[in-house]
Amino acid sequence: MKYSRLTREQLEELHPEFINFLATQSITASEWEEIKTGKPEVAEQELDVFSDLIWEGVLTRVTYLENISAQQMHLFHCEKKEMKLISVRVHNPEVDLQTELGFGWFKKNWQSDFVEYLTASKAYTEDPNLDKFKLIEQGAEITRGALFQWFAEIVEI
Repeated sequence: MKYSRLTREQLEELHPEFINFLATQSITASEWEEIKTGKPEVAEQELDVFSDLIWEGVLTRVTYLENISAQQMHLFHCEKKEMKLISVRVHNPEVDLQTELGFGWFKKNWQSDFVEYLTASKAYTEDPNLDKFKLIEQGAEITRGALFQWFAEIVEI
C-alpha cells in the first residue's frame, strides 16, 4: 500500500465509487460478501487498492496545503515542478493561531516584531503525490489557498 487505508467514514462516503471499483473487476455485491467472509485478506487488499486509487486522484489535484499550529503556519503551494512554502512564526507564547482569538491577534499584528516570515522552494522527489501525502500525514490540510495567496502578495514569493 502506497498511502493509507481510507477511514470507515471515508469508505462509507465513497460507497458508490467503491461499488464502481468492484464492478470494474467484475465483482458483484454477492461475490463481495463472499470475499469479505471467506477471504478477508483479499477484501483487505481490495480496500487497500481502492484507497490508493482515491488518494492518487485527490493528491494529483492538490494545489494548496496548510499546517497551522499554535505559533506557526506552514502554507504550501504545490506547483508543477516544485513546492513553495511560506512559513509564519509568532513569537508571542500567549497567541494560539488555532483559536479565533489568536488568529484575530495575528490579523492585527502581522507586521509586528512578534511575527517572522520565511519563504522557500523545494523540488519534488520522484513522486510529488507522495511528498504531498507526507505533509498531510504530518497534519497539513488541503485548502483553496486563500492564506497562501494573501501572504504571497505581502512577502513577494
